[in-house]
Order: sequence, then structure tokens, then C-alpha cells
Amino acid sequence: MEDATDSTHGCGNPSDPEGDRCSDSDFGPSVLGTKDYWEDAYQKELETFKDIGDVGEIWFGEESMSRVLRWMDKAKISENAAILDIGTGNGAFLVELAKHGYRNLTGIDYSAASIELVRNVLQAEDLTEVTVKEMDFLNCQGELKDFDVCIDKGTYDAISLNPHDTEKGKKLYVQALKDALKDKGFFAITSCNWTKEQLLDRFREGFEFVQALPTPSFQFGGKTGNNVTALIFKRVH
Repeated sequence: MEDATDSTHGCGNPSDPEGDRCSDSDFGPSVLGTKDYWEDAYQKELETFKDIGDVGEIWFGEESMSRVLRWMDKAKISENAAILDIGTGNGAFLVELAKHGYRNLTGIDYSAASIELVRNVLQAEDLTEVTVKEMDFLNCQGELKDFDVCIDKGTYDAISLNPHDTEKGKKLYVQALKDALKDKGFFAITSCNWTKEQLLDRFREGFEFVQALPTPSFQFGGKTGNNVTALIFKRVH
């Protein structure tokens, strides 16, 4: 975990500099919001992993995982806490969480190829006790409950880029998150499409803002902004 630079590969709209706040729908749909895109991407990563053992791209870079892990340490999240990785992708974050000592881990993804890849990666790391499920977070039918921490690193971004029923998808996401978390459970989200203010607005009902995690900043035209936003919320009833 030495890379201190965030990758924003696939981001639809990096967070604007302070003062240039935009609407909740200021960028168009993208193939990054489709299941077909991710199924194809993870099928290729699965084949690569089987060939040469390369797990593939770490979404937002390794520092994005380190940042959340540092917060979990400071927040004294128990090693037995029930943790959900929403849209686990290649399972890289599950591996890091397990290596960090967390024992009650679940990863979900709606891509069958993603889940097969994760299972291969976990087996290679001898982490067979981690739970992984092929599941659409927006249609989990109440199966996900009582989590102490939910982590999202790009999944809400992808949902926001879906060409179909984008607003409905974002609302379903918030409701699924409410259902999955315990009262006073934590939600850690990393986004490259949404500013802090936009995320605060989206998760204003049922959640309490805890803190923003520091991310690399840039200056343009005399203003300061961030390519990536990382926030922590707490579930409140």
C-alpha cells in the first residue's frame, strides 16, 4: 500500500473545485453504468488472473483502501465487526480487510464473473472464510442486514451512470443501504463523480455525516478541489 495517488479511471465527472457546485444529474449516462460492461471487464480479469495471477486494477488506487483502513483504525472498528463491501469487483479490498485482521467480511457484486474472480483470489490468498455473493445491491430483497460497516468504492458512481432509471437506482441504493446497516453503523463511500455537498444531500435522510477523509487536492483558476471525495456517514433512525 505505497501508492499515494488516487486513480480516477472511469470517473464520469471529477469533483468540482469549491464554489462550482453542480446539480445531482450534471453528467450523462455511460457504459460504466451497465452490467454488460462489468461482466465483460471481470471476465477478462478472471482470465488474466488464471493465466498470470494478476488480480487486475484496484479501483481508485491502493491509497483509497489505505485511507478507509486508517479511519477504521482510528474509529476502533472491532475486528469482529460485520463488514459489507458493496460492489466488490476483484475483491482487492476484501483481501486488505482480511489482512488487516477483520474476520466477518462479506462482498457482493451483480457480476457473476466478478464473484468467480473474487473466489479465485481469496482461495489463492487462503482466505476461504470470507463470504462472497452474486447479488444486485439494488434488488437484494432484504437479504443484507445487521452490518456494522458498509463500504462503497465506486459502486454508487456506476449506478449514477446507468442509462436506464438512474434516479430510481439512486433511491433504491439509499434504501438498500438503510436496510443493510445497523443503527449507528457506518457507511464509507469513495466517489469521483460526486462532490461532498452532493453526497451530503443524497444521504441526508437516515444518515448522519461523520467526517470527510483527506484526499489529494488540486488548484485551478485560483480555486481548490478534489478528484476524489471520501466521506463517512452513520446510520440513524
